[in-house]
Amino acid sequence: MELSNEDLDEFEIVNFFDTADYQEYWIEQIGRSDWAASKFLVELLKENRFFEVLGEDSKLFLLTDGESLISFCTLSAKDDIPDTELSPWIGFVYTKEQYRNNGCMKKLITFVEAEAKKQGIKKIYISTNLEGFYEKLGYKFTSTAKDINGEDSRIYCKKIGGFLFF
Repeated sequence: MELSNEDLDEFEIVNFFDTADYQEYWIEQIGRSDWAASKFLVELLKENRFFEVLGEDSKLFLLTDGESLISFCTLSAKDDIPDTELSPWIGFVYTKEQYRNNGCMKKLITFVEAEAKKQGIKKIYISTNLEGFYEKLGYKFTSTAKDINGEDSRIYCKKIGGFLFF
């Protein structure tokens, strides 16, 4: 599916926790994704463990087109790298397959970075196995660490505010 900038401008970004009347609907939509980690996110939301696991100030952002879920990600104190001082994290990053490579995730991550910057956050981290995508968004590879499953994960960092040197 080819999207224009006008199409992207039509999409709305919402904080899941500001959608009280629609949370069950959005949980169902997240659960329909073809990614195993989304199932874990659904479990955290349904069992009211989201804040316990990811941190009390965590947020879940949804990129939507009306009632269609396009992308989602979290901004949280914790992610899938245990025992680390690194924080905060953009995590649970997902875009539906038919919307990939059209700027949807870039739009969502740029929004999340702006939200983090408003909170005075100066740098933000991402844990992933992807190579090449986050670099295009200004993230720098910093290290490899074991995730909660004992697998290697690439750690990326981006300066989003103030003066910071790597």
